[in-house]
Amino acid sequence: MPEVRRVRSDGLPPTQRGTFRMRTSPSRRGLGLTSATLAAALLLAGCAAQPADGEEAREASAADGTRSVEHARGTAEVPEDPQRVVVLEPVELDTAVALGVTPVGAAVASNVAGIPEYLGVEGVEPVGTVPEPDLEAIAALEPDLILGTESRHSELYDQLEAIAPTVFMATQADPWQDNVLLIGDALGQRDEAQELLDGFNERCAQIGEDHDVSGETANLIRPRDETTLSLYGPVSFGGGALECVGLTIPDQEWEDGLQADISPENILNAKADYVFVTTADVDDESTVPAAIAENSAEFPSVTLVDTSYWVSGVGPKGGEKVLDDIEQFLEAQR
Repeated sequence: MPEVRRVRSDGLPPTQRGTFRMRTSPSRRGLGLTSATLAAALLLAGCAAQPADGEEAREASAADGTRSVEHARGTAEVPEDPQRVVVLEPVELDTAVALGVTPVGAAVASNVAGIPEYLGVEGVEPVGTVPEPDLEAIAALEPDLILGTESRHSELYDQLEAIAPTVFMATQADPWQDNVLLIGDALGQRDEAQELLDGFNERCAQIGEDHDVSGETANLIRPRDETTLSLYGPVSFGGGALECVGLTIPDQEWEDGLQADISPENILNAKADYVFVTTADVDDESTVPAAIAENSAEFPSVTLVDTSYWVSGVGPKGGEKVLDDIEQFLEAQR
């Protein structure tokens, strides 16, 4: 058994059981007009029939207390200062909290795991899981903004949009920092989101300067089940953090550059100078895959790290926690 280190930082849709509240359109609210008032309203509408574009459209949005946000489904008119936000992706939850916005609801990785503890927030209501958000639970929270993902929630878009203005990322596999900026835009805090990313990248560069690990390799491994281990590549969240401090991830046949799955029989394909294994409990050495424990001579350095932010906690807050772990690990190597 290799010596195992632990790193802990201190620092389609579900069946609907009922109906859900729809956004009320202005046209419905106007049905009570008298004929004379309706005629006058139509006359005024005809005078202003020419649509605004460019700067005029932006000014019109501002006058209505909304902003235009370009996203995977086109353009959404979102509140200037959203107060009741529901998020359907981990990166949206992490980024919102990092920007000082506590969502009223969030889809979670699993019904058992709930809201990740590393975020340090309370009062966020689970609204189903990331793959299967609960529309009824979302509507019950009366959100004024919903954030989701085209690749996962495409078939739900019209129903979500009927509840509240909805902004979709294209895919959770996009570079996480690009998604953070879109989320910041939707929340009216793009500049603040950029500042968070700048801080992450500057700290990453500083760790690289403080610890010369050029030529040294690292692998991030997530045990899936008894038959599958996932290795995370350079463009993944955790893998990218390892490379940004100067470590090198050995080549694999990456799927979309993100991950490569191997069987325990092929565990030697995961060899590296440093191996990081994700787990729900960094104190539980039994969570090290048996294939690694049985080949301890080939894996001289094995470190347990927390799945909740190395894999699931994509975003500025999760990123800081990952860098905390990496820095603590590299300090121990001196």
